[in-house]
Amino acid sequence: MKIGRLEAVRQHLYINGASTITELCEAVGASVATLRRDLMVLEKGGLIERVHGGARLAEGTGIELGFIQRENANIAAKRAIADAAFELIQPHSAIFLDAGTTVLQLARRLRLNPMPLTAVTNGLPVAQDLMGVTGVKVLLVGGELRPENASLVGPHAEAQLDRMQFDQLFIGAGAISEDPTIFTKDLAEASLNARMLARSRQRIVLADGSKFGRSATYVVGKFSNLTHAITDDTLPTRWCQEIRNTGVELIVTGGSGGADP
Repeated sequence: MKIGRLEAVRQHLYINGASTITELCEAVGASVATLRRDLMVLEKGGLIERVHGGARLAEGTGIELGFIQRENANIAAKRAIADAAFELIQPHSAIFLDAGTTVLQLARRLRLNPMPLTAVTNGLPVAQDLMGVTGVKVLLVGGELRPENASLVGPHAEAQLDRMQFDQLFIGAGAISEDPTIFTKDLAEASLNARMLARSRQRIVLADGSKFGRSATYVVGKFSNLTHAITDDTLPTRWCQEIRNTGVELIVTGGSGGADP
C-alpha cells in the first residue's frame, strides 16, 4: 500500500512539476499528515526536494542551472516525448543519452521506473539524475566541459565513442531545418553528435514541435540517418509527412494539445 502511494507521489511530481501539499493529497488520496510523512521518506531517499508549501522531484545539486530556462520550456511536451521514448528501451541494453533537455526528461523517467541497462552519456545532469539508480550502470564520457549545455565534448569524448557501440541513441535537436536536417549552434557538439549517430543501431531524435522549421550553424545529420523521431502534437501535418517520406518511424505524442493543420 505505502509503496504504491510513494510511487504515485513521484509520478504526480514528474507529470505536473512542483506541487502543493493540497494538490498532492488530492492526487494520491492521502491526508495531510500522511502525505507529509511520505514526503519525509522520499526526501530522505534523495528522490524529492521540499519547497515552500509543497515538493518537487529532486534535481541534484543544480549542475544543470546553466540551461534551466531551456529545460523548463515546453516541459509538458518534453515529458510526453520522454514517456514515449521510455517505451522503446529494452532491459539489458546499452543506450546513449545525449545532453539535451528533452533527453534529460527521459533520464528522469528512467529514474522513476528503473530497469537493468548500461546508460552512457556526455551530459552531466543526465549522469547526475541516473546516479545510484538501481540496475542502471552509468558511464560518463570524458572531454572538454561545455558550460552552455553542461556537456562534455571534444576529441577525447569522440575517441571514447570510437571504442563503443550502442543499441539505442536518444538525441535532442537544437534546430531542424526544412530538409529536414538536424543542426546545433556548437561545432564540437555537432561533431560528437555525428559520432553518436555512427555508433548506434537505433537512432532516435526527441524534439518538440518548436524545434522544427529552424536552423543553426552546424550540421549534426540528415533525418535519413535516423530510425525514429518522437515529437508532440503541435507539429504541423506537413512536417509529419515530410519525416515519414525519409523512411523514419514517426511517433507523435498527445502531450501538448492538438496538431496544427
